[in-house]
Amino acid sequence: MANELEDVSLPKATVQKIISEVLEPDLTFSKEAREIIIKSGIEFIMILSSMASEMAESDAKKTIAPEHVIKALEELEYNEFVPFLEQQLAEYKGSQRIKEKRDAKFKKSGLSEEELLRQQEELFRQSRSRLHQTSVSGASSDGVKAEEDDV
Repeated sequence: MANELEDVSLPKATVQKIISEVLEPDLTFSKEAREIIIKSGIEFIMILSSMASEMAESDAKKTIAPEHVIKALEELEYNEFVPFLEQQLAEYKGSQRIKEKRDAKFKKSGLSEEELLRQQEELFRQSRSRLHQTSVSGASSDGVKAEEDDV
């Protein structure tokens, strides 16, 4: 298990980006400090996931749900994170509903993905054609107007 833990890490570029967003512009962060943040983050994730697993187990569930993670945060006395995370969860669920509705609309159409793509390409072609006709007719009407101005 110790060898497995050595293989676990967080993306250094992502961690550095997060750190940079938090720091004042005139401050820098050493590589060693970033490594400590990464190791601390991994430890936090392991403790939180272990506690969330216990919460799921106590609910006789085999899947850790967001509610288990929130309960674990409260159990670990990180209550200040809960409102923010509940807001993020609500936003995520809202975006998923929109995506599900969009996906259901396509599924209800009874058309294959290829047929839907062909229809989309045809709509694009028609739109380009209308755009081209508008620009050509607009250019010719400008020419007529220019001739009228010369008279």
